[in-house]
Amino acid sequence: MKLMIASDIHGSAYYAEKMRKAYIDEKADKLILLGDLLYHGPRNDLPRDYAPKKVIEILNEIKDELLCVRGNCDTEVDQMVLDFPIMADYAVIYADGKTMYLTHGHNFNPDNPPKLKKGDYLVNGHTHIPANEKRGDFYYINPGSVSIPKNGSGHSYIIYENGEFVLKELKK
Repeated sequence: MKLMIASDIHGSAYYAEKMRKAYIDEKADKLILLGDLLYHGPRNDLPRDYAPKKVIEILNEIKDELLCVRGNCDTEVDQMVLDFPIMADYAVIYADGKTMYLTHGHNFNPDNPPKLKKGDYLVNGHTHIPANEKRGDFYYINPGSVSIPKNGSGHSYIIYENGEFVLKELKK
């Protein structure tokens, strides 16, 4: 199973399209989005080509390829225009004998983890800072942000395949 994991599009049509192209090029089985799809939020500057209605079109075109969780900027109004579910606070995937707990990161995060078994993965976005590190008994994975990266990181996503997480940057 090959998964592409991305987060924090924040309404950028430019980066939503680059993410969609990367997903096609990667030939992944599923695109996991960790929230904050349409709105930029009051603490963020507007991302490049801020056009939430265009992001809606881009994402709805690949609705059958998506597994999403709700970010702190996602609302019921957003759900009304998207043709796939986004309102779950978390999702759980079992892969290669491990649990992947998928969430945005504003509730559960490395400082407030959910109940995990030794060796399981906490996968969240929210910080816009990529991470792939062991934290006590679990592994913390963060794809960063496709549209508004922070701390000098690139416009990034993660590929999960054969038990490994690999951070990648969107093509320019």
